[in-house]
Amino acid sequence: MSSPSLTGPEPATSLLKDRVRTLFKHLPAALAGEEEAIHQMRVAGRRLRVALPLLARKPEAKRVRRCLRRLRNLIRTAGASRDLDVSLALYEERLRQGAQPAPAEATTLLRSLRAARRRSHARMAQALLDLDLAALRRDLRRVVSRRGEGLFTVFVRIREARDRQGALLLSGLHELGDRYEPEALHRLRFRARRLRYLAEVAPALKDQPSDAPALLKELQEALGGIHDAHVLAGWLARQAAAAERAGRAERAAAARAQQAALQDLSRGQHRALLERDPASLVSRALELMGLARSAA
Repeated sequence: MSSPSLTGPEPATSLLKDRVRTLFKHLPAALAGEEEAIHQMRVAGRRLRVALPLLARKPEAKRVRRCLRRLRNLIRTAGASRDLDVSLALYEERLRQGAQPAPAEATTLLRSLRAARRRSHARMAQALLDLDLAALRRDLRRVVSRRGEGLFTVFVRIREARDRQGALLLSGLHELGDRYEPEALHRLRFRARRLRYLAEVAPALKDQPSDAPALLKELQEALGGIHDAHVLAGWLARQAAAAERAGRAERAAAARAQQAALQDLSRGQHRALLERDPASLVSRALELMGLARSAA
């Protein structure tokens, strides 16, 4: 007889329940517009979206696919104001550090950014309320009630997903090389994040810590820093263009100066990432995940 530790569904069921519970724990505060709850709900939704097809007994079933689709919509809707949230935090930090235009123009730009964020939050909150979250909860409850898959099958799925996702990330890094292309780098960030959440599943099932998720988080955050500075530079460019059209030369000059500084910051973060050899970082993470053959 096979060992229950290798074939039983209990660890997969328990982890699946935990992922679902964490998602809905943050939902009430997220619907109320609390920024940290929105962030935590999105993280929980991504983790569940990665884990669900690995842990569910019938990952190709209609109900599981419907859950994945609804989770994707929830994550995207809750992330509608993410760039403005991060841009505001980054701009405020730069003002605290003294990297600012003339005080009057700094205040005006900060006020404009805060107003844009408020409008985006209001639209996002309304869009969240329009989602059929009760249907998502019912479907997830049914999936969990059927219990998770046996661990042997789960680990086979993890290995296959690891090989596939690792190959895509390494290939993307290789194709991009040392070029500074913010949008392409941002897409690689998505892949690094997905591989990170995948790397969390096996250690959670085995109750054995691994350094792989931390390595991938390091890459994800480095790529995120490049993107965040680039996005704020884009917002400042639009503010400068609007000020130029309105004949506000001083405001336009202040926004252009900050735009240039943010572009330099983004490029500097990219150079720092290249010095850390991101492909080697990914390869180390894949080795820690137990990759048996090259993912390149």
